[in-house]
Amino acid sequence: MPLATTGDLVGRAAHERSAVAAFNVITLEHVEAVVAGAESVRMPVVLQVSENAVKYRYGRLLPLARAAVAAAEGAAVPVALHLDHVQNDSLLRQAPDAGFSSVMYDASRLPYAENLAATRAAADWAHAQGLWIEAELGEVGGKNGAPPLDAHAPGARTDPAEARAFVADSGLDALAVAVGSSHAMTTRTAALDHDLLKELSGALDVPLVLHGSSGVPDGELAAAVAGGISKVNVGTALNIAMTGAIREYLATRPEAVDSRGYLTVGREAMARTVATIIEVVARTTS
Repeated sequence: MPLATTGDLVGRAAHERSAVAAFNVITLEHVEAVVAGAESVRMPVVLQVSENAVKYRYGRLLPLARAAVAAAEGAAVPVALHLDHVQNDSLLRQAPDAGFSSVMYDASRLPYAENLAATRAAADWAHAQGLWIEAELGEVGGKNGAPPLDAHAPGARTDPAEARAFVADSGLDALAVAVGSSHAMTTRTAALDHDLLKELSGALDVPLVLHGSSGVPDGELAAAVAGGISKVNVGTALNIAMTGAIREYLATRPEAVDSRGYLTVGREAMARTVATIIEVVARTTS
């Protein structure tokens, strides 16, 4: 199947008041698991490669990207590729030729004015290349000399008025909002601010994205989609599934040396996690 585009998948989900699940991949096993999980529930999916994943792969984007493209083109469901949390402009400019239809540009470490200027420049460049672009906005610092507050810092929240101005002035296609989730959570205990999400959904005319969704329980995820989230990002949940399955396999097989054995169970565990999360967030709420 030809590569899908993130913009089309997210736009369709927003129209249907559902969400598309987007999974961060690190290894070929991650890629294959995401595709297999999506195929098992017959739903579209987004494969995401983060800047940190590129750093892990010796700073080279193409090996994993080409594997993801091949897996997507061989899939029985629509699969799109998204370059995630990009801070390096050089990496951003590799996206179109590597098969990505979208990018999340992250300048949130900068004071608001610099964040906006950098994001606007990235959006202008991305749109000229036909890329769909996402960014993230939490509680912006820089007031009274304070540094910018990361969108996933404890207590960080996206201000609706600030978000409306940021989207209008930057030209973004989607905005990741801070409503209570956090990256790298290993327990599903996050409680989202649904009142704020409702306010953000009413204030903005672009799709909303939830980052750090691994730590959000199923019920909270479903409520977030009903409240206006159209793209749900997941990463740590796959690593938890893979690592747990491999630990169990090796604990009962101390003599095992063939990596195919434990990587198979790890891949299968990730695929099950993918299928479960897709079914939670892809339910139509209209």
